[in-house]
Amino acid sequence: MRNIIMTIILLVVAVGISVMYFKNLNSPGQRPGKVMGNIPSDAALIFEYKNDEGFYDIFNNNTLLTTLIGNDKSAELANLKANVLDNPLLQPLFEGQSLFISVHPQTTTNDIDFLLTTSGNGNVGEVFEQVAAQKNGKVLIHDMPLAAGKKGFTIYLNDIKRKFYLLMNDDNTFSASFSQSLVEAAAKYRNEHHEHFFVQLSDQQNANSIANLYVNYRQLQPFFDQLFKNKNTDIFRSFRLLFAIGAFSLNYKSDALMFNGISHINDKEPKSYLDIYRFQQPMENKLKSIFPASLAYSLNFAVSDPLKFEQDLLQWQHEAGYDKDKKPIFDKIKKETSIDLSSEFIKLLGNEFAVITTRYQEKIALIQIKNGLNLRPFMVNISHMITDDMGQFNYDKLPFYLLGDAFSIFRRPYFMIADNYLIICNSQSGMQEYYKNYTAGNFMSKNDEYSRFDNLQAERSNVSFFVNFKNASQILKEDLKPEYAKAFADKGKGWNNYYAAAYQFTASEKDFYTNFYMRQRMVDSAKVDTAVRR
Repeated sequence: MRNIIMTIILLVVAVGISVMYFKNLNSPGQRPGKVMGNIPSDAALIFEYKNDEGFYDIFNNNTLLTTLIGNDKSAELANLKANVLDNPLLQPLFEGQSLFISVHPQTTTNDIDFLLTTSGNGNVGEVFEQVAAQKNGKVLIHDMPLAAGKKGFTIYLNDIKRKFYLLMNDDNTFSASFSQSLVEAAAKYRNEHHEHFFVQLSDQQNANSIANLYVNYRQLQPFFDQLFKNKNTDIFRSFRLLFAIGAFSLNYKSDALMFNGISHINDKEPKSYLDIYRFQQPMENKLKSIFPASLAYSLNFAVSDPLKFEQDLLQWQHEAGYDKDKKPIFDKIKKETSIDLSSEFIKLLGNEFAVITTRYQEKIALIQIKNGLNLRPFMVNISHMITDDMGQFNYDKLPFYLLGDAFSIFRRPYFMIADNYLIICNSQSGMQEYYKNYTAGNFMSKNDEYSRFDNLQAERSNVSFFVNFKNASQILKEDLKPEYAKAFADKGKGWNNYYAAAYQFTASEKDFYTNFYMRQRMVDSAKVDTAVRR
């Protein structure tokens, strides 16, 4: 199995870097939307770019590429280009065409495959037959019968000893992959209600875009299931449960990947926890200023109207069937303490709350409170106090019922109140460690590299996921399947050359304006100076 996700991201990055080469944004051929309709709807992600002769020229000239893929994979793709796409007969067919690379989780084989889909400027099948007749020893092409009487080819790349499979569609489009089963599945696919799985950019937006990313959120669950050994991992869990489709455009930057666009929520599907935040106004993200320096990844929420948030949360929990478990607990609290906890908590809830995982795999929740002194008596009454400042909840799953799905990892956590923040942690030692860092001001926000990264994040959002690759690397190496964990195995290589990534949702007309941002580490100037002197 090959690390497909690396290859896909590589191709997207290459598009951004090759913006200077794009000359034919309105080339003849199939409209992008029609070509995209041939992609099977089980795709989790689709990347689109305009094919151009300068695309592969930049593979060895930018650190983003070598960081993501390395020399072996670059050589493999270069071989495909040199012996197939650069063939004098084939090259004119695809110049300037929209090319789609889709990522497909394969549950039957526990794998991830990718499919390339595009159209040609002429009769692709006829030209491939001419290429097959050349028999130059570098590439061997044979006919391959497919379902529904469609025509296909097997392309054997002799230098790398790999087969590449190609399907000819009836509308002069074609699909190709290193996976034979995926090509065969594409041959059987019928384009029915494709708009339910992928939203497409307008022709004008598409023509002016360097590259696009399409996301089918409902397929993120099987996609992540193929990446992680543990299918219940909390990384991106809330995003994976969202019924939405997204279309984003690439903003080019030499040391970063940046996509933005709209994630459209399907109101006909069951509501997810994140749906609640669509009905809030975007808020400035301030809570991240007290995230610990040891942060591996975090999920931050911001609401403009805490009362409406609580009302929407109650409705969502009712529709999801949580009432039968929730009501007895809150009735018990009322009987034993005379506290209407839900009512008192929402009166004091601030505008932001977050769940954090540290590099030591401690789970911490930070909750902004309007007045910490006023909240303290309620917390003391529902808890067993271990010290004057720290207690442990006496009742199960209160953070989940008060704040929602992302807080389900806290069953009977420890708590402290510091200034106007309610701090929750699953372990006493983790709580003590965070409080020690809090009082010392040991925050991620004081790191120069984080400040550099944060400068390009959206200032306002409603839901924001952040991962620090260095701090998260050990967790990812343990949780990912071995073939994907390799990306974090070597210090100074692969994904370890990236500082962080962020994914932000900002409420916009009952949908989410979405930003994805991933940036390389800063170059160590001291090491560069030493290398120059040598």
